[in-house]
Amino acid sequence: MKLGIFDSGLGGLLIAKAIKNHMPSIDMVYLGDTLHVPYGNRSDEVIYDYCYKGIDFLFSQDCKLIIMACNTGSAAALRRLQQEYLPGRYPDRRILGVVVPTLEKAAEQKHQKIGLIATNYIIQSNIYKEELQKINPKIEIFSQATPLLVPMIENDGMHWVGPILRTYLQPLLDQKVQSVILGCTHYPMLKSIIKKEMGDDLILLSQDEIIPKKLEDYLKRHPEISEPMGSSGIQEFYITDVTDSYERSAHFIYNKEIVIQKADIWDLH
Repeated sequence: MKLGIFDSGLGGLLIAKAIKNHMPSIDMVYLGDTLHVPYGNRSDEVIYDYCYKGIDFLFSQDCKLIIMACNTGSAAALRRLQQEYLPGRYPDRRILGVVVPTLEKAAEQKHQKIGLIATNYIIQSNIYKEELQKINPKIEIFSQATPLLVPMIENDGMHWVGPILRTYLQPLLDQKVQSVILGCTHYPMLKSIIKKEMGDDLILLSQDEIIPKKLEDYLKRHPEISEPMGSSGIQEFYITDVTDSYERSAHFIYNKEIVIQKADIWDLH
């Protein structure tokens, strides 16, 4: 059996690569729903439907555990998938999100003022504030919606993103935050630009650095999930709409040519 990684676009590839670097022998299948990216301007019901189809596809590829790498998917659909979909369809398999592990890492920093940059949907959902209250209600979180970043990353706009990032981050710096959560799996691609614009003193909490270690810890604590998973190093890539731009970006992220296949997830059930 395999580890599945699901995302709405490019960002999940950064998580997949980071997990592979940390756990090179794990068998993995990646699915990016590029046909519908970005998810942030959709309704909860539509996001759930997209995620449902994506998760269903990955389970059909013999995945034992799936990481919902999409923050919007984690906010809009994860709990419902865990509570309604899994018990009836795959009661012995699991789906994990990225929000809670990220906040656990943030709380470990002992910082009292944390910034968050994320899509409009994530900010409006309030999921980071709600989940942080459960972990440590004494920590303040200051949120900044950054709606232009994902479209720029997905459409080769990285050359122009610096000034926009500076505008987005300034209100958080004015609040004297001690660290900033990059609350979208696309945003690790911006780490070097953020450092250039804002300086090395700003501590970034990036999901590509957090999720692999949290996943390793989870698998150690849950042998019933980890032991059936293959360890031959297989890695497969699927997306729902194959474009030249996506393939270029994927090859750039992996620093090599990778085989990307088209997944017709709408043909399932």
